[in-house]
Amino acid sequence: MSEPPVITRVTGHLGHITLNRPAAINALTAEMVELITRTLAGWSVEDRVRAVAIDGAGERGLCAGGEIRAIHADAVSGGTASLGFWAEEYQLNATINEYPKPIIALMDGVVMGGGIGISGHASVRVVTERSRLAMPEVGIGFHPDVGGSWLLSHAPGEIGTHLALTGSAIGAGDGIAAGLADHFVPSARLPELLAALSESDPHSALLSTETGPPPADLDRTWIDECYAGDDVAVILDRLTNHAHPAAQAAAKEIATKSPTSLVLTLRSLRAAAGLPNLRAALDAELRLSAVMLRLPDLAEGIRAQIIDKDRRPRWQPASLKDVVPGPA
Repeated sequence: MSEPPVITRVTGHLGHITLNRPAAINALTAEMVELITRTLAGWSVEDRVRAVAIDGAGERGLCAGGEIRAIHADAVSGGTASLGFWAEEYQLNATINEYPKPIIALMDGVVMGGGIGISGHASVRVVTERSRLAMPEVGIGFHPDVGGSWLLSHAPGEIGTHLALTGSAIGAGDGIAAGLADHFVPSARLPELLAALSESDPHSALLSTETGPPPADLDRTWIDECYAGDDVAVILDRLTNHAHPAAQAAAKEIATKSPTSLVLTLRSLRAAAGLPNLRAALDAELRLSAVMLRLPDLAEGIRAQIIDKDRRPRWQPASLKDVVPGPA
């Protein structure tokens, strides 16, 4: 009998959820979202469960995102299954954010896309020296969803804009600096942390296991200057002509992304900054996801990056100047 895609158990006072598709870096499926949702609902009213930990099976990461091949099939065929999946996934993101008990997310290894949605809204977010955090959706013709617009728009300065438009992966120090994580625990001490969480509150458990994080690498001096405003073309021009090599590298990276995704992502981030809460941002993201499912770049981006892996997407349109974003 095959193992379940989500393993749940209670140890002491700790409810423990493990995403269990290690061969796929624990990419989320509709079944997994339903299992996690149902488990959290049950534990919310169970007195012996005082906190919940979420981690991923295997050595590669907590979660690499959603089951992208299923989304590709939907985009190609004109199906609607993805809309139902996103609605349930975004509801889970909100549930994690509003949960009445502490949720501790162990963001070890790869944490991207849907993995950020599972962990980034938790009350306690732990990174390690192996953490690689990213919202890389603009590279597949999509946008930072699962509450990504909310998290990135509330990052200090324009760090979130930089991460959204480049899709860059960052480590533990930058993850904490960007507001995507809170605590640094060496990966070798995660079992110790879980054991402590089963017996004591998260604050006490972290006091005995966390250490100072590595330094952040992102430099806000050029990031805040270059990413200001609401025009992707202007941002790209600033980056291209900036003296800092990292800015020029960012420009080259952005130039490879879907022009439509870049425009819609920047609009999404700027709008999310003015919304009252995460739920409002998730509602806006679901509407945008429904639109982008029907645009050609999503199917093409997944084809180029995941299906054929030729890394040569043919974006439609291919230029920022030809993108017509539509009404706000």
